[in-house]
Amino acid sequence: MEFLMDTLIGRQAKKATSILPFSAPTYAQVRQTFCHWVHAIYRLEVISADRFPVAGPAVVAPNHDSVLDGIVLGAALSRELRFLAKAELWRSRLLAWMLDGLGAIRVERGRSDHRALVQVRQALDAEQAVVIFPQGAVSGHRAWHRGAARMALVTGAPLVPVRLVGTAQALARGRVGFPKLRVIVGEPIEVARAPEEPAAATELTERLRGAVESLA
Repeated sequence: MEFLMDTLIGRQAKKATSILPFSAPTYAQVRQTFCHWVHAIYRLEVISADRFPVAGPAVVAPNHDSVLDGIVLGAALSRELRFLAKAELWRSRLLAWMLDGLGAIRVERGRSDHRALVQVRQALDAEQAVVIFPQGAVSGHRAWHRGAARMALVTGAPLVPVRLVGTAQALARGRVGFPKLRVIVGEPIEVARAPEEPAAATELTERLRGAVESLA
């Protein structure tokens, strides 16, 4: 199955064409543009950044309260991150072009997206840091999903709890503000590689949720 998905992903990439005659901005370029802006406007404070792994695979699992969360997290952590993002964002050709340039991983929500799972595993096997928001969305049903825990278990990558504080007051539906923002990095949860078991993923997700909420 993984070989088949790798093949399909490769073919899809070859078929993709740019909508503009120049390359999309890279993660480093976008971070450089937004980093100083976020720090200045929101007086961003990063707490315990030394806990964040400087190398090797990592599943980064923050709370999710605002569409601003990804930008704030990118500004707070100096290491390049790959974000798991909802497929709806790719409906805009311009936004899709930018997300692909940033290395974002597209996921179809509400079902098991094997293509996205393969890409996340490939990123972790390449010792990259992948951000998965366990709450999935900033509104509606906000239960903690097992995706982040599941990927940590099947790859053995550490699970890094992160708390974003104040982003809902900065930007949410019907609300725009300029509060002081904080990003708090928790102690990585070491995870042993194990067969994919729903019960184990559920238990690890609850442990993760408790770790994130304790950072507030």
